[in-house]
Amino acid sequence: MKHQLFATLGIVTMIYGSAFAGEPLPTDFSSGANGWSGPGGIGGATTIELDGGNDGAYMLTVFNDFGITFRNNTNTDYLGDYTSADLITVSIDVRVDYLNFFGQDVSRPWLLELRDFDTAQGGYPWTSAWFLFDDISQSQNSEWTTYSVTFDPNSMDLPPGWGGYGAEDPDTFEPILPEGVAFSDVLSGVDEMVFTTLQPGFFFSFTDHTIGIDNITITRSGAICVADLNNDGELNFFDVSAFLGFFASQNPIADLNSDGGFDFFDVSLFLSAFSIGCP
Repeated sequence: MKHQLFATLGIVTMIYGSAFAGEPLPTDFSSGANGWSGPGGIGGATTIELDGGNDGAYMLTVFNDFGITFRNNTNTDYLGDYTSADLITVSIDVRVDYLNFFGQDVSRPWLLELRDFDTAQGGYPWTSAWFLFDDISQSQNSEWTTYSVTFDPNSMDLPPGWGGYGAEDPDTFEPILPEGVAFSDVLSGVDEMVFTTLQPGFFFSFTDHTIGIDNITITRSGAICVADLNNDGELNFFDVSAFLGFFASQNPIADLNSDGGFDFFDVSLFLSAFSIGCP
C-alpha cells in the first residue's frame, strides 16, 4: 500500500501532549455504510464490496457523471462542533480502478469538503471549507493510497492548502468564504462531511469513475496537562507527591522529555508545567 500524508499543521511541545480519548473506530465498511453514501441512479451505482478493500470490505462506486461525491450527513461521529478539539485529523484510503474520459485516462481532484448549511447565504446551498489532497488517477492510485490532513479547527483564517465556498471573489471569481464567516465558524457546525472529485470553481465533463474508498477516520485531539497526574483538573500537593513517587520509582510517566532517563530536566519540565497551570 502506498501511503501519502498531507498535514497542514504540526505541533511539538514539551509541556502538553495530545489526548485521543473515545475516538470512533474507522469506517472500514465491514459492518455496513456507517452513514456513508455514494452516487447512484442513472449513471451507475455505489455498493459495499465484502472483499478487495484495504483489508476486507470497502465502498465502491461505478458511475458516469461530471464527478463523484461520497457524503455523510447522519453519523455524528463525523459531524458537529469541531472547535471543541485543538486539532482534527481526517484520513481516507482511496483506490482508482478506472478514471476515463472518452477512452482517455484522466486525473481528477480528490478533496475533503466540510459543509455547514446554517451559514449559507446569497443563494448558495451551503458554506464549506475544503482541502485538496492531490489529483488522483488510475496510474497513480491503482493501489490503495492513504490521504490525511491535520488542522486547527479554531483558526479564524483558512489554513494553508484550504479553500472556501459560499461566495465569489469579485475580481478573480474564485470561490471564497462569505464575508463575515471564518474557517472556525464553518467548523463549529459541520453538517456534512464529503470526499469528492468536484473541486469548487472547476467544471469537468462526463467521466467514467470506478473508485473505492475505505478506512475513513476522524481524530479529535485536545491538550492535556502533564502536571495533573491524578487527572482531577486541579494542580496541588497530590500532583507533586505523585510526580515524586513516579520519579523515585523511575516510572515512565515521570520521563517528561522521553529521553529514557530521570533527571533534572524532567523535574524542570514538571515544575514549569505546574507553574503554568492546565489549559
